[in-house]
Amino acid sequence: MPTKIVLGAQWGDEGKAKVVDYLTEDADIVVRYQGGANAGHTVVVGDTKFVFHMIPAGIMHADKICVVGNGVVLDPEVMIDEIEELASKGISSEGRLFLSENAHVVMPYHKVLDKAGEESQGEARLGTTGRGIGPCYRDKVERIHGLRVMDLLDTDEFKDKLAAIIATKNKLLTQIYGQAPLDADEIITCYCAYAERLRRYVTDTSALLNKAIDAGKHVLFEGAQGTLLDIDHGTYPYVTSSNTTAGGACTGTGIGPTRIDEVVGVTKAYTTRVGNGPFPTELLGEEGERLRELGQEFGATTGRPRRCGWFDAPILRRAAQLNGLTSIALTRVDVLDTLDTLKVCVAYQCDGELIEEFPSNPRTLARCQPVYEEMEGWCSPTTQARRLDDLPDKARSYVDRIAQLSGVPVSIVSVGPERAATISV
Repeated sequence: MPTKIVLGAQWGDEGKAKVVDYLTEDADIVVRYQGGANAGHTVVVGDTKFVFHMIPAGIMHADKICVVGNGVVLDPEVMIDEIEELASKGISSEGRLFLSENAHVVMPYHKVLDKAGEESQGEARLGTTGRGIGPCYRDKVERIHGLRVMDLLDTDEFKDKLAAIIATKNKLLTQIYGQAPLDADEIITCYCAYAERLRRYVTDTSALLNKAIDAGKHVLFEGAQGTLLDIDHGTYPYVTSSNTTAGGACTGTGIGPTRIDEVVGVTKAYTTRVGNGPFPTELLGEEGERLRELGQEFGATTGRPRRCGWFDAPILRRAAQLNGLTSIALTRVDVLDTLDTLKVCVAYQCDGELIEEFPSNPRTLARCQPVYEEMEGWCSPTTQARRLDDLPDKARSYVDRIAQLSGVPVSIVSVGPERAATISV
């Protein structure tokens, strides 16, 4: 390996968790580096499906260490629930799950403000998950009201800080949004209980990771959301509140960029998006509905139906540039097994001009029309394929064409949700 980043190369929901779970076999440590409980990472092992929002997907491997880095915004309740669910299924987190003391904490007022702010925007709303992620990152950057895990563990200091913060947030809730005020004592009691439950997992994870890399350990960095949802490089303002690109793995864990060896971009064999914003290859009506049903494209966190469209090569080329991708993990190939004809967007037409690069201006993107290349579907099942040569010739051609259009080799092909339904190229 020895250090490898796995991240989304589209708008999220690419199947990163399965790829992380698969690659964890060769890793010693798996690290989540950004985002929060707005992520929904699904892993299928045998007949059991796990959906992780806070804990790295690598936790499914009993001999691996998992780390939640400083770039993540922690929802303590969600993390505790996941720890308990894993324990109920015979998977222990004790001694192998670590939480950064520098991670910021999502509070109840973040969630209320998230939903109230979104509702107040009407038709201009962004389509957030309502999990308090944006407001928590906002407090982190503003530096006045941010609370970190280390604050949570200092009980007396935490109580004083939180009481003052809630007084301020209640003014905002009642006077601006017309919401009921929050009960400070109730929140303090609840979060102090969370602190005691999580205390044993907290450490200086930057030091832990750097020492592990120095010792030659293999470290796998797990991203949430996708490249086009990056706060700096995504389709702003329809983005998330963190850096989903490869640079976020360094700032979100406290390791230097020279310590990264590989970057794997996970991309579906088609394109999906949740929430608002431009989407050039989106399929509307029956075509979009059929692809949604074939892929069961409904959000793991919110249950919202995902918008679906044909594969978009300019998006993948953009992801390759921004992240320095060394390879691609191509997922959901099996979803296309029954389609007679496939389309691949190779460029855009915008205002009479051919554009081969993904435009950074969302207003330009909204005017783009896809330039398609048609390919014959393979119309046969791929779910039993375990080698590249097992794929139908036309499916192999599709994989090869995506690699050619992106300029990045394909290292993994996924043909089903199960761990075994994976081809290593």
